[in-house]
Amino acid sequence: MEWLRILLLLTIASSALGISFHLPVGVKKCLREEVHRDVLVVGEFHLSEAPMQKTDLKVLDSENHILYSKENALKGKFAFTTDNYDMFEVCLESEMTGGAHGHAADREVTVVLKHGVEAKNYAELGKAEKLKPLEIELRKLEDLSESIVKDFAYMRSREEEMRDTNGTEVVICGWLARCGSADFASASI
Repeated sequence: MEWLRILLLLTIASSALGISFHLPVGVKKCLREEVHRDVLVVGEFHLSEAPMQKTDLKVLDSENHILYSKENALKGKFAFTTDNYDMFEVCLESEMTGGAHGHAADREVTVVLKHGVEAKNYAELGKAEKLKPLEIELRKLEDLSESIVKDFAYMRSREEEMRDTNGTEVVICGWLARCGSADFASASI
């Protein structure tokens, strides 16, 4: 049973994205990630203090719909559920405030993104449903296995699409080769 917990912990820990970077003034940096349909995405961010600087944070989908926005962000959390298989991006942009000019120190930014199984708060779920610790672990495993099955189904559908596209391209290339050969043969006569 202990090895099962370790395996679950490693699986969940490996799928969370946490990153720290420095954000210079006047620069916009974005993080992008693909997420399946109906998946919970939870994010947490923290920016270091920087006098005379303002940093805006926006979370956008691939159609530039704003999922979350915060002006003069210092720290906070956000969450949303995806409607479709989509790419979302977390963008931060820093600028000087109050008419200040010159060189300013970079801000240190930390962003942690979780989605799917790792985004769920199983402790709260266990309290709400009055589950025992073992039942909570089983629920995690059930959700994790469901997520894996969905990922494999998605990969299979993508593989079928790629195979169909590849088959069509082979047929087109064959016809183009035949037409090219016929043109070459007629030109040489």
